Amino acid sequence: MPYLHGAPGPQAHPVPQDARTIHSSGQSFEQLRQGSLQTGSLFEDVDFPANNTSLFYSERPQVPFEWKRPGEIVEKPEFILGGATRTDICQGELGDCWLLAAIASLTLNEKALARVVPQDQNFGPGYAGIFHFQFWQHSEWLDVVIDDRLPTFRGRLVFLHSADHREFWSALLEKAYAKLNGSYEALKGGSTLEAMEDFTGGVAETFLTREAPQDFYAILGKALKRGSLLGCSMDIRNAAESEARTPFGLIKGHAYTITGLDQVDFRGQKIELIRVRNPWGQVEWNGPWSDSSPEWQSVGLADQKRLCHAALDDGEFWMAFQDFRAHFDKVEVCNLSPDALQEDALHRWEVAVHQGSWVRGSTAGGCRNFLDTFWTNPQIKLSLTEKDEGQEECTLLVALMQKDRRKLKRFGADMLTIGYAIYQSPSKDGHLDKDFFRYHASLARSKTFINLREVSDRFQLPPGEYILVPSTFEPHQEADFCLRIFSEKKAISRDLDGTVDIDLPEPSQPKPPEQETEEEQQFRALFQRIAGEDMEVTAEELEYVLNAVLQKRKDLKFKKLSLISCRNIISLMDTSGNGKLEFSEFRVFWDRLKQWINLFIQFDVDKSGTMSSYELRTALRAAGFQLSSRLLQLIVLRYADEGLQLDLDDFLNCLVRLENASRVFQALRMKNKDFIHLNINEFINLTMNI
Repeated sequence: MPYLHGAPGPQAHPVPQDARTIHSSGQSFEQLRQGSLQTGSLFEDVDFPANNTSLFYSERPQVPFEWKRPGEIVEKPEFILGGATRTDICQGELGDCWLLAAIASLTLNEKALARVVPQDQNFGPGYAGIFHFQFWQHSEWLDVVIDDRLPTFRGRLVFLHSADHREFWSALLEKAYAKLNGSYEALKGGSTLEAMEDFTGGVAETFLTREAPQDFYAILGKALKRGSLLGCSMDIRNAAESEARTPFGLIKGHAYTITGLDQVDFRGQKIELIRVRNPWGQVEWNGPWSDSSPEWQSVGLADQKRLCHAALDDGEFWMAFQDFRAHFDKVEVCNLSPDALQEDALHRWEVAVHQGSWVRGSTAGGCRNFLDTFWTNPQIKLSLTEKDEGQEECTLLVALMQKDRRKLKRFGADMLTIGYAIYQSPSKDGHLDKDFFRYHASLARSKTFINLREVSDRFQLPPGEYILVPSTFEPHQEADFCLRIFSEKKAISRDLDGTVDIDLPEPSQPKPPEQETEEEQQFRALFQRIAGEDMEVTAEELEYVLNAVLQKRKDLKFKKLSLISCRNIISLMDTSGNGKLEFSEFRVFWDRLKQWINLFIQFDVDKSGTMSSYELRTALRAAGFQLSSRLLQLIVLRYADEGLQLDLDDFLNCLVRLENASRVFQALRMKNKDFIHLNINEFINLTMNI
């Protein structure tokens, strides 16, 4: 489908208005362009400067690159010349064939291309050295602004370029995508599906050609008709095979684009053909039905013209579909909606999006192989209430994406191995604990855990309630994620960790001396000896008392309680405001302290004097605090050590801070309902950061 080049000069703004501007100035493309026009200077993007930091992060250019604007490279540059087509995509000196294959596929869908490449820009009237492109990222569209300075060597573009050197839309698109991901080097190596999704916001599916259904040819034809983006590749068995050329002219480990399907009459038989394009713009299949193969001599000129057959070394070629299945291992399809390609009907899909994080020590539990921590992963409750039309089950597609890993490559981050599992939900509500997963198997799961940006699979489940657990394969691995749940009928989903429920009992009143036990009487005597006649202790004296008493317990292994913890205790219990603790105030706290110490002993499984940060959620729940994952992550960052362990002092300090914040919040809310507009989650968040 041609992407028609409009009349010269600024056009009416057809750009969708819901794309979020991300330039550091906060200004939109149009505002920045008008600013440059008013000053009479060409735009220079401070967010992606024309220097080596935008090129590479782990190496230096092997040759001296020079950044030039298109008008400095050719005499009369054009943004789009004669329509944006797949022949405009020629790979340069960057290993981003996966991206180029996706761009070539994008040119086949006029509407999708017009979204990514807005038509309100060119080198004619209104030119100010500024361009913009739109990409989908984690359930929203972003408007990426760039200047038009491009890396060159000896007056020619180094990276992606058009076959016609006067045309620059594809080179500028590559630059905008490099900016989105931090640098050009960040684009080295990837999956075609990744870029396809960023161009459409669509849903990815992968077919292995040797395991594909019998009607695979019809499925691909339907995908092309629906405007889906299609790519294909051959697997490699080792690094030495990467980009190795086969005897038939195909490149292993290389990303190709599927650009067409058709059939021809050949010696009385219908032959299924498929058209494939190499983003290099050269190096083609040389087997049957290749550009110069003898098979074409038996095809009429009308059919050859219909198939646009030409013996040109332009990277595009036809091949028999049976040969395609024999040589290519994988086909990647990015659907603009989750409609199954095996079905004829189009549906209106409902979508729910959950943004979350795996944080080491609190919510990075790994897969079910790691039972002790798996239950700490984020959990999403899913309610399927309506069956599909004429069916007994509900269809849903679950897509789990790890966020910003390509952008983080410069800091050593790689794609994590991710996946998910779906469980039947029990009748009780709340975050499921370890015992549930110990005794219950999953009903469905992603086909595999794999180190791709997104893992997606289609399921059919009976109406009911389910728990979806997204995770990395290994525990303790950190990443942000976006989880999309598509369903034919509306499904209700919610994050089980999204609320905070604080259940604090009223403080008990101290016993009169005549009702105290022998242990309590001994404790009173010790307290009186330290405090003196006024029966008040400072933080330093309290530190001595607590350590003296707790060290006598045979069942408790701990390091010395800190002065900070004792100051926090006084802050919590001091009703007079004199910075000291009376015995009556401490006796109230002592009952709470015994409960907390017993909890610590319970969760100190190996009796080492520490508890795992992954057990903290359950321990805090037992103490009356049901916290959100976000708040739990902050607590772990603040109180756990490098080994993700908390000792007794850390645990007590955490509980005192939580209870103090909770009581202050409740007091403020009771005093004046309009005084505080934060919920308790936000309020504790605030106090934990002070």
